[in-house]
Amino acid sequence: MRNSVLMILNEMTIPPISSEDIISQTPSADDDELDATQTELFEHFRIVVDKGQEPIRIDKYLFDHMIYTSRNRIQRAAEAGCIHVNEKVVKSNYKVRPLNVITLMLDRPRHDNTIYPEDIPLDIVYEDEALMVINKPAGLVVHPGVGNFTGTLINAVAWHLRDDKTFDANNPEVGLVHRIDKDTSGLLVVAKTPDAKTSLGGQFFNKTTRRTYYALVWGNFIDDEGRIEGNIARNPKDRMQMAVFAPDSGVGKAAVTHYRVLERYGYTTLVECRLETGRTHQIRAHMTNLRHPLFADERYGGNEILRGERSASYRAFINNCFAMCPRQALHARTLGFRHPTTGKEMDFTAELPTDMTELLNKWRRYINGTDKNHIEES
Repeated sequence: MRNSVLMILNEMTIPPISSEDIISQTPSADDDELDATQTELFEHFRIVVDKGQEPIRIDKYLFDHMIYTSRNRIQRAAEAGCIHVNEKVVKSNYKVRPLNVITLMLDRPRHDNTIYPEDIPLDIVYEDEALMVINKPAGLVVHPGVGNFTGTLINAVAWHLRDDKTFDANNPEVGLVHRIDKDTSGLLVVAKTPDAKTSLGGQFFNKTTRRTYYALVWGNFIDDEGRIEGNIARNPKDRMQMAVFAPDSGVGKAAVTHYRVLERYGYTTLVECRLETGRTHQIRAHMTNLRHPLFADERYGGNEILRGERSASYRAFINNCFAMCPRQALHARTLGFRHPTTGKEMDFTAELPTDMTELLNKWRRYINGTDKNHIEES
């Protein structure tokens, strides 16, 4: 189910262009100007503008649609003759029109994104002829991309299915149906056939899948459960973060997270998050917007002491916790969907990994030795 607003061709094999790519391929003030007519250029990025798009400067349009870069770098790329519309060079003030084909052309070939099998261990929870359910460990990137072209989960899947003549890891019609962040652990599903991917993709699009996450967050929730609704889009101040915007703002994509408190540790809380939608960094962004960042989440400031005491012993305790679980404390615990072939409803559960289990046990021991009456809600 493709989004008509933005179509990135060959979606599964073309990574988002990085700011480093643009910097390295655009001249500085001291460089000779790049002559696009004299230099062989290679396509790195392609977008087809939606037929309902209002006129907008191309540098702003690309800034809204390309991650890991800045508007200034996009303007420099345009000045260098690297941005084309319908195969013609345009400047940064060009206003995009419906159905324009926008390409970013650089003077080197794009990285070889071929997915090669790699012998990486997989924790396979379930497998049949149509799909695989995998319990991903924290630290494993799910798909090759900028900065991680090898050593990913999909490389491991290619190895596992290397003798299956019907599966091609480089075919975008099979493979990952959804993704979870590198430092998030837990369940995801991989389609082994085009029909399976179409069916499962439709279920995710229509919000009929069942997904819950366990998250340790900073702060003590006042309510035992709640619903978070807020559009999610790239943070204009930090392109590596997602930010939350009002549902009626017209910015970003609609996102809904339901949460339920499981355990309270005074200065942190273990919550179960049920996803109604599946946006990039959805739980991390929604919880940060509530002033409850995930514990140890460096990207969203959760790797600082945000609640608690001023004592040296408490600081030492928190630093020990960070060392015990040096990543956002988030685990994709359950996954449910309708089997694409049999139609049977299937549900899977992955227990918490060791780092989160030990982290929670450490908080339990701490809170059991603390006067709970001195811990305020926040």
